[in-house]
Amino acid sequence: MRNIRILVRNIRDGFKNVFRNISLSFASISCITVTLIIVAAAIVGSWNVENFADMIKDDFTIVAFVKNDATEEDKAKIKEELEKIRNVESIDFISKKDIMEEMKQESDTFNSVMSSWGESENPLDDTYQIRVKEDEKISKTAERIKSIDKIEKVSYGEGMVDNMLSIFSIVKNILIVIVVALVIVTAFLIVNTIKITIFSRQEEIEIKRLVGASNFSIKQPFVIEGLIIGLLGSIIPIIVTIYGYSYLYEKTGGKMFSQFIKLVKPFPFSIYISLILLAIGVLVGMYGSNKAVRKYLKI
Repeated sequence: MRNIRILVRNIRDGFKNVFRNISLSFASISCITVTLIIVAAAIVGSWNVENFADMIKDDFTIVAFVKNDATEEDKAKIKEELEKIRNVESIDFISKKDIMEEMKQESDTFNSVMSSWGESENPLDDTYQIRVKEDEKISKTAERIKSIDKIEKVSYGEGMVDNMLSIFSIVKNILIVIVVALVIVTAFLIVNTIKITIFSRQEEIEIKRLVGASNFSIKQPFVIEGLIIGLLGSIIPIIVTIYGYSYLYEKTGGKMFSQFIKLVKPFPFSIYISLILLAIGVLVGMYGSNKAVRKYLKI
């Protein structure tokens, strides 16, 4: 019961201290608010970049073109060889006739030209469309498929896809570094702000020491104060994230720059981001307060 009473008193003192030193508290809260808004933007950007990269990976398909002189028996053997490859997840055979019909439907020009083709005049190739299990091994899998007899060539957009994924990886890593750097800067600013607060209350802390207060009981109100500052500082970023991202999603129709770049749906995505912001705000506030007390007062 005694420990609970002490905790309740320290929580009360923490709230009092926030409003007693309103100017310094406002500076800390403003610092956390501004930083968390930037952090939210960086996290949203990083998450959407990762989502788009995953969408591209999910659509990775190796197209294997079969030679025109391949017989039905050859095609059956090709399928058997494909099924033996460990990284192959699924195999779809598309005949050159089906490819021609699809192209005719896509364009009136193709339709007028291809309508005169007989089966023997069709220059297109039968194809196998292969999806892989591990995207990182797609190039090795493509080489293995290429070595199969009666396979004329293999394509998966290798150059463009690899470059695109490389760019996405760089962008994502940059955004992660920005998030980490902003959190560190916020913690540093809070530590220095709370140092000023502690400096103005040295007499109060000395009195607590003289009456035998433990280090923990001296630190606890400051840590709670940091928690409250972090909590208050995260409110506006959370509101901006939830409503701002929902507004962006509605205005863009869930797409950015292109029909292929789809944004993550607002819910529950914005809730996850809000919880991350709340956790960062609270933890940074508590850490900043604790570090300021320990380092500045040598407790």
